[in-house]
Amino acid sequence: MENTFMREALNLAEKALDMGEIPVGAVVVRKSDKRIIGRGYNRRETDKNPLSHAETEAILEASKTIGDWRLSGCSIYVTLEPCIMCAGAIKNARIDDVYFGAFDKAEGAVCSAYDNIISDYYAGIMEDECFAILEKFFKKIRQTDI
Repeated sequence: MENTFMREALNLAEKALDMGEIPVGAVVVRKSDKRIIGRGYNRRETDKNPLSHAETEAILEASKTIGDWRLSGCSIYVTLEPCIMCAGAIKNARIDDVYFGAFDKAEGAVCSAYDNIISDYYAGIMEDECFAILEKFFKKIRQTDI
C-alpha cells in the first residue's frame, strides 16, 4: 500500500519537474479509509514563496479537505526527507507518521541532518525512484549553467 501512495507523490514530483521546480511531491493519507486527502509539490519558484514546499502544500489541501488543521489519524508520504520547516509543520499538524523516499543528508530533519523532530517515520520507500528524479533535475540544472 505504501508504494501506491509514494507512486502518487512521485507523480506530483514529476509535475514539479515539468515546471522547473525541485521535484518533490507529497500526499497526506487518512489512515481510516486509506484515502488521499491532500496533494502537493514544490512551488517555491512558481509562487515566489519560500513556504511552498510539497509537504506544506499537501498539508494545506488536507486541512481544507477535512475542515480542520488537526490531521491526527493521517500519514504523509514524501519523495524527499522533509526539511526542518516541513518537519515542524508535520508535527504541528499532528500527522501521525512520515514515509519518505530519498534521504536528504544536508537538510533532512527526520533522521539525516537533524533528528528527534519526528519519531514515527519509515525511510527509503522507493528510494531509487525518488533519488532518480532529483538526480535528473540537478543534472539538467548543471548542464544549463555551464
